[in-house]
Amino acid sequence: MTVVEITSESHFNELTTSLPSTRPITISFHTPWAAPCTQMNAVFSYLATQYNNVTFLSVDAEAHPEISEIFDVSAVPFFVLIKNGKVVRELSGADPKELSAAIQELSGQQPVVAPAAGVENDEKEETTAEEDLNGRLAKLVSAAPVMLFMKGTPAAPQCGFSRQLVGILRENQVRFGFFDILKDDTVRQGLKQFSDWPTFPQLYVNGELQGGLDIVKEILAEDPNYFKNLQTV
Repeated sequence: MTVVEITSESHFNELTTSLPSTRPITISFHTPWAAPCTQMNAVFSYLATQYNNVTFLSVDAEAHPEISEIFDVSAVPFFVLIKNGKVVRELSGADPKELSAAIQELSGQQPVVAPAAGVENDEKEETTAEEDLNGRLAKLVSAAPVMLFMKGTPAAPQCGFSRQLVGILRENQVRFGFFDILKDDTVRQGLKQFSDWPTFPQLYVNGELQGGLDIVKEILAEDPNYFKNLQTV
């Protein structure tokens, strides 16, 4: 099997409804600018060659927000596993071992061999980092050049402060990644210590905390072109 890149909501609906209800489906949500997605895309493509009884779909979460909203995608990479027409598992983050084990369980086939070259070299480092909360948070705040940690999603903010900051970023045409802290209390509590900032939303640029809504408003009051002149890496 190869990975099918979804081109539209209608493409997604046509494909998923045409498959037998008993056929397992794995969906990968990603964005082209989030570094962790690059590696997990390679892992996902490799796993697709190992499980012929599973359909592998790839969705650009930013290009197809209507599909992302169906599965309440709050961060990327994000994986949805479906069997018998029902979501049986969701995975968030860049963990090749966890994804491989989950798809093996979904498929019922024998274990796959180690992920493709260029992936296993980083596996030990990634596992160690994810076991350490600070290592995981450091990865999260740098997952995109501009990262917003908020309550809810840009499409459905769960607090007024998050809604306002999303509005500011969109008004200034800033491309940003986001993480819904309501979905992961470990991240929510850990980030308060990590950033020494007790409230949300929190905005990061190049892995560095800029502040919350009030600070961003102050920055823009002093420099209305702040986001236009922003240098991201």
